[in-house]
Amino acid sequence: MNVDYIYHMCRKTAWQQALQSGEYAGSALDLKDGFIHFSTAEQVERTAALHLSGISGLVLLKVPARSVADDLKWEHSRDGALFPHLYRPLRCEEAVEVTELEVDADGCHVFFGLV
Repeated sequence: MNVDYIYHMCRKTAWQQALQSGEYAGSALDLKDGFIHFSTAEQVERTAALHLSGISGLVLLKVPARSVADDLKWEHSRDGALFPHLYRPLRCEEAVEVTELEVDADGCHVFFGLV
């Protein structure tokens, strides 16, 4: 796939812990599945709506796809679409932006201008 950036949402507290060690191993689901789930800019809002609706205290990680390309696999997932999956821990310096996600009154995350 030819995308510039991929995105991952996680709890702010998990990211803060990762900053202490320098690596983010992923959420409980990521650890169970054996890879870190990422989305493209076109996929990230729907991913949030389907899997993280109403959850506050999240951050959005923006990672250049080229910086993790050697360990990134594009695999079929929701509706047969290809999603980026990272098969190693994310080094914290690979996240070029980390943004706190707001939740609106309807429980939806606000992405305006973030992707």
